[in-house]
Amino acid sequence: MSQLRSGDSTMMQELGDFPNDDLKVEQVEKECRTVRHSVPHDGVELDPHVEDCIKSYTQPWLVVSRRCQGDGWSAYSERAGLHKLLQKQTFESDFQSENQVKPAKSPTLAGLSDDSGRSLTSSDFNLRCLTPDKRVEGLLRFSSPEDLDCFNQEARQGKRHPELFALYPSPDEDDAVEIRPTPDCPKEHTGERILVRCQAIKFEIEIEPIFATMALYDLKEKKKISENFYCDLNSEQFRNFLRPHTPHVDASTLARSAIFSLTYPSPDIYLVIKIEKVLQQGEISDCADPYITLRECDSTKNKDKLEKLRSHSEAFCQRLGRYRMPFAWATVNIMDVISTAAIDRDITDSDSTKGGKSSSLDWRGQLPRRNSERYLSNPIDENFCNVASFKPATITITTIFKQEGDRLSDEDLLKFLADIKKTSAPQRRIKTISGCIKLDMSPVQDTPAGCLSTELIPLKPESEKNIRPIKEVLEFPSSEVYVPHNVYRNLLYIYPQRLNFVNRLTSARNITVKMQFMSGEDPSCTLPVIFGKSSGPEFLHEVYTPVTYHNKSPDFYEEVKLVLPARLTDRHHLLFTFYHISCQQKQNQTGTYETLIGYSWLPILNTDRLQTGQFCLPIVLERLPPNYSLHTPEKLPLQVKWMEGHKGLFNLEVQAVSSVHTQDNHLERFFTLCHALEGGATFPLRIREEKIPENKLEHELKLSIISVSSSLLEPLVLFLHRVLDKLFTLIMQPMVIAGQTANLAQIAFESVVSIVNSLHNSQELIRDQLGRNSLLATYLYWVFRLPDLPRDAQNAGAGSVTPMTETRYSTMGRATAVSVGMMLLNSRVRSSSNPDIPGPHTSAEDAEVKNILSAKGHNNPGSRMSTYVDVNNHHSPTGNTRPSNRKQFHEELALQMVVSTGVCRENAYKYAWFFFELLVKSMAQHVSQLDKYNVPRRSRFSDRFKDDITTIVSVVTAEIGTILVKQQKEVEQAEKVNISLAFFLYDLLSLMDRGFVFQLVKNYCNQMSAKSVSMPTLISMRLEFLRILCSHEHYLNLSLFFSSPASAPASPCPSISSQSSGSCSFQEQQRILALFELSHDFKQQHYLTGLLLTELNAALDMESEGGKVQRKAINAIYSLLCSHDLDHRCITPEIRARVAALYLPLVGIIIEATNYLDFTVTDSRGGKNKTGGPEDDLENVPPINQSVAMAIAGNPFNTLGRNVLVSMASMQCKSIATLAADTSRHLLVCFLWVMKNADRNLIQRWTVDMPPSQLNKLLELLTICVSCFEYRGKQSSDKVSTQALQKSQQAKLQLEEALLRGMGARGEMMKRVGGMDKGHRENLRWRKDLTQWRQTNDRQDKTKAELDQEALVSGNLATETNLIVLDLLETIIQAVPLADCKDSVVGGVLKVLLHSLTCNQSTTFLFHAFSTLRALVVKFGDLLFEEEAEQCADLCQKVLQYCSSPADENRSQACATLYLIMRYSYSNASNFSRVKMQVTMSLASLVGKSSDFQEEYLRRSLRTILAYAEEDTEMQSTQLPSQVDELLRNLNSILSDTVKMREFQEDPEMLMDLMYRIAKGYQTSPDLRLTWLQNMAEKHNNRKCYTESAMCLVHAAALVAEYLSMLEDHSYLPVGSVTFQSISPNVLEESAVSDDILSPDEDGVCSGRYFTESGLVGLLEQAAELFSNGGLYEAVNEVYKIIIPILEARRDFRKLASTHDKLQRAFDNIMQKGHKRMFGTYFRVGFYGAKFGDLDEQEFIYKEPGITHLPEISHRLENFYSQCFRDDTLVMIKDSTPVDRKQLNPNKAYIQITYVEPYFDDYEMKDRLTNFEKNFNLRRFMYTTPFTKSGRPRGELQEQYKRKTILTTMHAFPYVKTRINVIQKEEFDLTPIEVAIEDMQKKTRELAVATHREQPDAKMLQMLLQGSVGTTVNQGPLEVAQVFLNEIPADPKLFRHHNKLRLCFKEFIMRCGEAVEKNKHLIATDQKEYQQELKKNYSRLRENLRPMLERKIPELYKPIIRPRLENRDSFKRLSFRRAQEENS
Repeated sequence: MSQLRSGDSTMMQELGDFPNDDLKVEQVEKECRTVRHSVPHDGVELDPHVEDCIKSYTQPWLVVSRRCQGDGWSAYSERAGLHKLLQKQTFESDFQSENQVKPAKSPTLAGLSDDSGRSLTSSDFNLRCLTPDKRVEGLLRFSSPEDLDCFNQEARQGKRHPELFALYPSPDEDDAVEIRPTPDCPKEHTGERILVRCQAIKFEIEIEPIFATMALYDLKEKKKISENFYCDLNSEQFRNFLRPHTPHVDASTLARSAIFSLTYPSPDIYLVIKIEKVLQQGEISDCADPYITLRECDSTKNKDKLEKLRSHSEAFCQRLGRYRMPFAWATVNIMDVISTAAIDRDITDSDSTKGGKSSSLDWRGQLPRRNSERYLSNPIDENFCNVASFKPATITITTIFKQEGDRLSDEDLLKFLADIKKTSAPQRRIKTISGCIKLDMSPVQDTPAGCLSTELIPLKPESEKNIRPIKEVLEFPSSEVYVPHNVYRNLLYIYPQRLNFVNRLTSARNITVKMQFMSGEDPSCTLPVIFGKSSGPEFLHEVYTPVTYHNKSPDFYEEVKLVLPARLTDRHHLLFTFYHISCQQKQNQTGTYETLIGYSWLPILNTDRLQTGQFCLPIVLERLPPNYSLHTPEKLPLQVKWMEGHKGLFNLEVQAVSSVHTQDNHLERFFTLCHALEGGATFPLRIREEKIPENKLEHELKLSIISVSSSLLEPLVLFLHRVLDKLFTLIMQPMVIAGQTANLAQIAFESVVSIVNSLHNSQELIRDQLGRNSLLATYLYWVFRLPDLPRDAQNAGAGSVTPMTETRYSTMGRATAVSVGMMLLNSRVRSSSNPDIPGPHTSAEDAEVKNILSAKGHNNPGSRMSTYVDVNNHHSPTGNTRPSNRKQFHEELALQMVVSTGVCRENAYKYAWFFFELLVKSMAQHVSQLDKYNVPRRSRFSDRFKDDITTIVSVVTAEIGTILVKQQKEVEQAEKVNISLAFFLYDLLSLMDRGFVFQLVKNYCNQMSAKSVSMPTLISMRLEFLRILCSHEHYLNLSLFFSSPASAPASPCPSISSQSSGSCSFQEQQRILALFELSHDFKQQHYLTGLLLTELNAALDMESEGGKVQRKAINAIYSLLCSHDLDHRCITPEIRARVAALYLPLVGIIIEATNYLDFTVTDSRGGKNKTGGPEDDLENVPPINQSVAMAIAGNPFNTLGRNVLVSMASMQCKSIATLAADTSRHLLVCFLWVMKNADRNLIQRWTVDMPPSQLNKLLELLTICVSCFEYRGKQSSDKVSTQALQKSQQAKLQLEEALLRGMGARGEMMKRVGGMDKGHRENLRWRKDLTQWRQTNDRQDKTKAELDQEALVSGNLATETNLIVLDLLETIIQAVPLADCKDSVVGGVLKVLLHSLTCNQSTTFLFHAFSTLRALVVKFGDLLFEEEAEQCADLCQKVLQYCSSPADENRSQACATLYLIMRYSYSNASNFSRVKMQVTMSLASLVGKSSDFQEEYLRRSLRTILAYAEEDTEMQSTQLPSQVDELLRNLNSILSDTVKMREFQEDPEMLMDLMYRIAKGYQTSPDLRLTWLQNMAEKHNNRKCYTESAMCLVHAAALVAEYLSMLEDHSYLPVGSVTFQSISPNVLEESAVSDDILSPDEDGVCSGRYFTESGLVGLLEQAAELFSNGGLYEAVNEVYKIIIPILEARRDFRKLASTHDKLQRAFDNIMQKGHKRMFGTYFRVGFYGAKFGDLDEQEFIYKEPGITHLPEISHRLENFYSQCFRDDTLVMIKDSTPVDRKQLNPNKAYIQITYVEPYFDDYEMKDRLTNFEKNFNLRRFMYTTPFTKSGRPRGELQEQYKRKTILTTMHAFPYVKTRINVIQKEEFDLTPIEVAIEDMQKKTRELAVATHREQPDAKMLQMLLQGSVGTTVNQGPLEVAQVFLNEIPADPKLFRHHNKLRLCFKEFIMRCGEAVEKNKHLIATDQKEYQQELKKNYSRLRENLRPMLERKIPELYKPIIRPRLENRDSFKRLSFRRAQEENS
């Protein structure tokens, strides 16, 4: 690196050299909740253990941090204010939603009258009356293209957003393994806190002082869960009663509010308030009596009584004021209060139904510090609300229960509570005392001022004024809480429970117990350590229990709380004195009221250990003997008088809450032995029952060390910090015990491992996302510091323990370490046990390191690695590589890890993270000490230590491998270890020599590649490893400056057209290309980057389940680039270019990976990118598309030259293992970032040298980028039902498919394989309008501000990404002159540009895009207009589209571009006619397709273009202005049609008529006619009229066929439209206009993509698809008959296969659905009235869907037309009689609707056999109208006539429209007898069908029989016969009818007989009678009919009659006239 350029060195400074003050080891003061630390007051010398504890609770934290750590990440937090800096981008899509389209005018019906085929030039709107838009300045200004390029480039670079990633959603936290969460600072544990304030305790009468005690009970756990809180609200008067007994009152005892803490809230928590009063004579009931009977309100009545009671109580208070008696109690369920007062949070409906689940989670979120997960397992029920945030509530308790003297214990209380829970009152009727207790409850977020801790130390914030204090009440959590002790606390609670004097004959009945805490036996030794109650002193010497009157075995509920002295001796004990209190004052009694009964005591220590638990003590009846306190009462050796012979009579419980006393045997023993070791102990040492001599100490200590980890979890966790500190001290402290060296390091290490293991394995404890136990992580981060040097213990006497004078590196002897090391891993030879002989020294010029770092001037002081090469070989003062020969903790720890064996070794490596972080923190402390001596980096650590680290790293790597090979289940474990190893090396980079660390990385990579493990797992491991290393704050320094990346040759001007392509050498070309490949050199120069990119490359070539590995790899690169982009050290463009150069090979990788990208455009704005449909689910990768599968078959894809796939890629079929959408976006944004920041000249040279196939891929990639980052519009906050949107898009998609099918060359590529169902996904990718529904809806409740902000950021992202693409396109285009394949490059670039115009773009981007387009036209116009016909068409269409944009800027740019295209095509390319044609077609297609198209904008644009033409001075002399004028007039007339269409938007039939008419108008312009037919198809398709849509496409195909047959004569092609007659006779309309009018060769005519064979096939296939959707499967066959010959001629067997497959499906459908298919229903609709304009007196047949009832269509038309005419103008005519115009009101409009049926002549019926045939190609319809001569519609049988009307339509149904004009109408009438014949024939037919069905339907049959033979049938068959057959008619004309009717009846009666027979076999047994009834009726009918049926008319049976008449069906058009003719 000697040749480092000067620029580089300055850049280094900017990037931050490797700073020396990297490490910061700092002390952080502990945050203390109280005003001062809680420490013992007594000035005695403390026990060493207590001293250690206090030191640990008060010393500051020790935190190690690094200066720049996480620089890249910090930038993310700064993104919050980003939206304030961004410019708002304008998008058309937002325009439309904001300026809501003007309300559609109500349709008017005039104006369709100009039905004459209008000529194209007639225009009913004059353009010139509009004012043109502003013109783009300097449109024609630039003389040279270079100037234009420069100008455009400068414009593009202005106002750009420098950080691309700031606009992109931040990386997914799930994958961010490199984020190591900082553990929370340890704090004292508190649960949810609730403030309870006592407002009032009132009874009906107030006669004496009363006292309250509150505590919480958990009914479920049957446990008291808080200490007592005492308060009283007595008035001054009552307080004075007690003055003699309270010498002074401390402020702390005046509290009336308490803060209770709840760790495990549950619905069974009760606040219990117990009320006491001063002891007085009488049972509790007697004392409560006045409260129950008297009322204060009757004061006048009871005044004297109350006075008397008051004076009474005053007397008792004076005398017995120090004693209390139980009185009453009350309770309230805390959770009920909280849940009713819960804040009405916005719980969504779903939450509330799930039973408050959401709130439980919120609540969990409130508890970040709780280490126990136990609370999650509690099933939390509905009313469990958020304890931390309910509304403050006031509770009034009115049910106060009287205390029962015999039921005072806690067990009794819990029983009462259980009863109350069940029935809301205690079971046993307990008396209640009327009164009320008023409490306020509120949640506590921040501690209020003036609080006192449970030790009565003021909490912060202190109160200014002297206010009433609030007390914190200590919680006794209902189950374990795993939070280590953090403050000194040493409290003891004593609970006297019961006393049993029943067998005692004394008069002792009112018993009290006096309790004292004694430090000796003298009465003066009582200590004032008992906490006082309310309104009294803070601390007391003694306390008395309440008295139960006349009870010999009282229960107690007292709680005595005392503070334990820090140093306890054998003399400390609790003393209990029992008294009888005489309540009644005896006459002569003056002294005390106490009569002594006896004593008992309890020593506090038992064999040096605190005594807690349950005790039952005997009672001494006489004075206590001396030294009693040294023994327990049970074992007192002295003779004294015991009550009841030394029996235990007094039950009590003692509990300690202490952060000093461990109360666990193992821990107690461990600490005691450790302190003995530190000196100060006398031997033999006494522990519990045993004595330990000095020579046994080592053995015992080892045992106790081992057993530490077996102690119970809770005490172990509580004292965790102390235990670990002690063990680490032991690791460091080899001791001389009794003259022997004791090395405890190994055993202490094993114990640490064991503790770490048990904490990790505990289900109760939380872990973070890296799997680290939170307690241990917290310990390492905050607590751990290097163990102190051992106490100087020389003064402890000769035989005492002394530290060794010289501390060896390892007292274990190095040899054993080596042998173990050899066994583990054949590691390098080490030195022998002598620490001063260095082992084989790893030389600085290590070959491996050389390789890694490439030999670029290592030893040069300027090198970044100078820290590695130690030129002066600094030595520390001692001459050794270590500063002193003291044993170092990190060395010892590393050694222990290396030499550990067995289970210990296994666990040490399983939880390696702990030991790694321990090593790092101890090394950091070591380094910070060395820094004071200025030791160079390389000499910081000894070589032996480095060897150990090497060994550890390779053992851990080997471990990972072993897990992966042998235990697949443990993969997660391997991942955790892998991550911790990565973090270890990451930390070492900041501590050790970096060359050494790189060597470790290299070893890791080598080891991790040799494993026989599945590739995805390995890659995934290596990726996470590298991702962590690369997140190092100096990663850029480590990667960048070991090389000087080639900078591109400087080019004088951005366009290289000045240089000829030959001027750069081949080598140079290869060198530039190599920069973009992952070459060997690159990997050597940029070690970490090379590794990461290699992994990415491997991952992309992997088939992994669900693309997980690919996702990981991409996210790794993505988060890395993110951190560079937002790193404040990388702000200048030069540095950015250097950083981007580091990632150039990434570009190559991404281009290669194009095939895998999926850009189903998701909107990944919302957190997790789970978008609407299931498509994006990672697991749900769609199946591989067939065609791709074929192409790939048998080819492992990395060998397949990917350019083979290019064509497929361009149609974006799914290929190989596709990446999920969001992952693809991440990869693409990385690509764009590199492209944005890389050196432009370099990129340009690269694109010039690139082979064409590669360039195509690059362009392909840019297209994908454009789609991927398209702006999605503001997400509306309404929840969009994705399904609904999806469905509506589906239909559009199908049509789109047809249009995509036949686009010439491109169509061939886009042809879809495998039918509609498979293809949806592929197309969605390209189609922007179909991807709208893919928006994320992951959070439906975003506020408007959030939505706006998101839209703002994503709008800027879309603009920036598209501009980067545009920059790149410009770079490529400017390099074109140098390239060989000019035309294909320009075409490719144009393709991308056009694609970007299809997407939703911002005005900013469009401004630049149009500039680039214009530059393209200027530079390569000839190429564009000659070669790229399709592109030209696309170009015109896109530009026109923007001419109708609502945004003025977009319009003016588009107009300028369109004019330039016209001008250019006229002057340079001289093919204006083509452009003219393209523009006209584009407009037609635009107008027809888009419904929200705004013609006024387009008109204005046309006017602007006209203005350009008029102002263009150069062109005035040419034909151009007039040509433009003509073209614009044409366009204008198309627009006018559109306006009309807009008016009929709501009336589909009218709209179709209009479109039909427009299409007809283009008869002479096939391209336009085709366009309009397609528009119609799309409209039909949207309305689900699939058949009509198909017909439009058939017509279009026929049109194409006509022109194809003119052009080429192939036998396999259809002969024009004639061939299509089999599908529909209507198609003949498409016969081509004769050749003389139009020749297809003329320029610009029929040049569209559809006028090709492929286009024809595409249209027909789509038609077949639509016929199939419409259920006309027979038509599908006809269509394919035309396609198949073409496919056969092409030998396209795959297509043939799929065609036959579709045919088979069509025929299957015909067979399966048979008669069940529903075809259309038809109605005749007549319009009458001048208001209808040209519809007046028009009749149509309307085709409606399958089952449409008359009311439905009637309702639809009525609704629509009543809107048109507003008021009540419209009248619906209800009958079908002919309409008489004269009788209609001229001011009204009338509609008549009649149901009609298809009508066929007899000869037609022979051909129309199937249901389909009777419903296809229909032109005649019939309806019947009943009438009578009298004018009424219905009458008697003999006068009932019927008129049949037959209508003929202009075209056959189905047609391209759903309504067709009626052109002919015939009518004939039926006489009454003919009506009768028709009816009887119908009845007979129905009976015959019902009888002969294969599966007869009994119900149907019986209904028909009932109507035929039933007796009650009115106008039934019998009546018909009697009317018409009773006598032979007089008129011979009627003979034939009479005879016909007679024969009908004959057949009818026969059919009835058959039916009755048939019914006999169908009926069930219960219908027998019914059957007989039927038979009887049938017989009667037959008898009645017989005479009439047997009578023949003789005249008719003469031989001359022609037999033909016999068969004549009366359905024929018989009339009187014909009958006469025949008879005459």
